[in-house]
Amino acid sequence: MIFRTAELFSGPGGGAYAAKTSHFVDDKGEEWGFSHAWANEYDPDTVETYKLNILNNPDAKTVYCEDVRKFNLDDDEKLGNIDALIFGFPCNDYSVVGKHKGLEGTYGPLYTYGVHVLKRYQPKVFVAENVGGLTSANQGEAFIKILKAFQDAGYTITPNFYKFEQYGVPQMRHRIIIVGIRNDLAEQGIKFHVPAPTTPNPEDYKTAGEALTVPPIPADAPNNEVTRHNKKTIEMLKYIPEGGNAWSLSIPEELRLNVKGAKLSNIYKRLTFNKPSYTVTGSGGGGTHMYHWKENRALTNRERARLQTFPDDFVFVGGKESVRKQIGMAIPPEGMRHILMAVLKTFAGIEYDSVTPTERLQPEVLFKVSGSEVANLVKH
Repeated sequence: MIFRTAELFSGPGGGAYAAKTSHFVDDKGEEWGFSHAWANEYDPDTVETYKLNILNNPDAKTVYCEDVRKFNLDDDEKLGNIDALIFGFPCNDYSVVGKHKGLEGTYGPLYTYGVHVLKRYQPKVFVAENVGGLTSANQGEAFIKILKAFQDAGYTITPNFYKFEQYGVPQMRHRIIIVGIRNDLAEQGIKFHVPAPTTPNPEDYKTAGEALTVPPIPADAPNNEVTRHNKKTIEMLKYIPEGGNAWSLSIPEELRLNVKGAKLSNIYKRLTFNKPSYTVTGSGGGGTHMYHWKENRALTNRERARLQTFPDDFVFVGGKESVRKQIGMAIPPEGMRHILMAVLKTFAGIEYDSVTPTERLQPEVLFKVSGSEVANLVKH
């Protein structure tokens, strides 16, 4: 079975690339995979990136560049007949970095558009992604409300806190991913299980050094422009050790940043060669672009894309800052692929390595609230 797949908040195609590369043929000769139905994304550069890489067609008419709040989600002729929905609803208001507005923010309520698609078109399965901070927004009430909305749309849900470094991604990227199976199918015995980590032990994690050097990035790779730093920044970087940041005591007084208040740990922070990188983000200005473990410079966008597990021939469209944002906001394809393969195997009736419910849920991290209400939500 090939799942006709729609996407909201598609980004440059991290989820779509994972879907495009998730497929197999079972022992009966039946093919399983995902095919593109339609996608929605509001940023023009990001839409062009998606069309170029996912559909290999810059003129594709099935990727809609429009604010989801103005997008006609009730157009059955264009949007109907889908089997799967993937959506990484915007995380700005749930991130632990920033004001953490949750449901009261501009982006917090956007998950409701995904719920609308689920209710109207009733795909067989959905995969929703957001930051770990979702669990603590609005004192945990936001997460409960969102899970209830997915259930009320007619789905049996399996939320989990995924640590992508445990799934082959060379990056400490932690995300909430919720898989929902339509209730009538769940009642027939189609039950999703969280796939077991492929690299559960820290000594087996793919490292930043390995990701960026094996194989070496080709000299002519796209999106590989090196940032030109001012002289003071270069001098300061010379004193920051591997894994260190702008607050390293080895930096001479005259080169230190004059910053009052909170001192973010990722400012001018170097990677550590033999560990996964810290989280690639799309926000911030100079000082937050991630820094090479040895060379006195920020990472190139291609290096950042490698940490996000995009292949070197995945071309991001737009200026340097636009590309940086696209990469940081994307879902790492390699991490998502493990989840989508588990979805396919679930429907194909093929067993796969998975974690038990007690191993799956991490209350101290995943749920910042308590009570039977939460237990009921995740009892499946």
